[in-house]
Amino acid sequence: MRRFIIRRFFFSLVSIVVATAIVFLLSRAAGDPLLLYATSGYGLTVEGEAALRKRLALDRPIPVQYALWLGRTLKGDMGETILDRKPVFRVVMQRLPSTIRLGAAAFLLSFLIGIPLGVLSAVKRGSIWDYIGRFFALLGQAVPQFWLGLVLIFVFAVHWQIFPAALKGDSIWDVKHLVLPTITLAAGGFAFYMRITRTAMLEVLDSEYVRLARAKGVGNNVVIWKHAFKNALIQPLTGMTLGLTFFLTGSVLVETVFAWPGMGQMAITAVNNNDFPILQAVVFFFTILFVSMTFITDLLYAFIDPRIRYD
Repeated sequence: MRRFIIRRFFFSLVSIVVATAIVFLLSRAAGDPLLLYATSGYGLTVEGEAALRKRLALDRPIPVQYALWLGRTLKGDMGETILDRKPVFRVVMQRLPSTIRLGAAAFLLSFLIGIPLGVLSAVKRGSIWDYIGRFFALLGQAVPQFWLGLVLIFVFAVHWQIFPAALKGDSIWDVKHLVLPTITLAAGGFAFYMRITRTAMLEVLDSEYVRLARAKGVGNNVVIWKHAFKNALIQPLTGMTLGLTFFLTGSVLVETVFAWPGMGQMAITAVNNNDFPILQAVVFFFTILFVSMTFITDLLYAFIDPRIRYD
């Protein structure tokens, strides 16, 4: 088990280095970064260009530039934004709470709805409830998030005027602004948890020990919730950590549609403005988050499922 943890931790570090290196190289492949500074109001002279090039280590080879950038990033120094010259780390920390709030709300909604409906669909297999649950799960996976968001805005914000269409100057803690983006972001997660729970429950309900419990006269509710659900919950729980990661990293389109002031909207703005320090910081954060959650998922699966043995 110790060897497995060390091996997975090493692979996680390699994944972080490779992902951030690729993004760093792509940012340099777009051209000389000084051109972006020159066209963003810096008013560089020949002496200023040389000083800025030295300060940003652009006179060094690209591998050295990456190593210096990674070292500064690990210390919390991510540079300055190109447009307004603000510390990137401070800008990211200002946007991070909004993304966490939206992602956590969507995660809880999809988990609390998808799991029970998955159990109901498995228990009522072949019934009208099963077909309804599978239909909505299919819609949740097939419908694009941006299209669903626009439909919800048209119906509930424009036509019925129940919820606001976007967040404009109001607090992110106002629940009414959170409803539509949460539903939009949770649709795919609900479909995932519903399908994975249904599949796991069907597999457990067909097992020998469940049939034995029914033959002994054990009540249906006890068989479902104590014997079947307890064992079927392994797969949704191990997928829960990765699910939270997808909700945080997958909020780019949703935040853009609903003008939600999170990291996703900030990333789109950075792409439009060629603000590569912001892009590098966002990719670095999302990479750390995804790799960390993958590592935790592997450990949870190893501890929860006793059938798995690692040397």
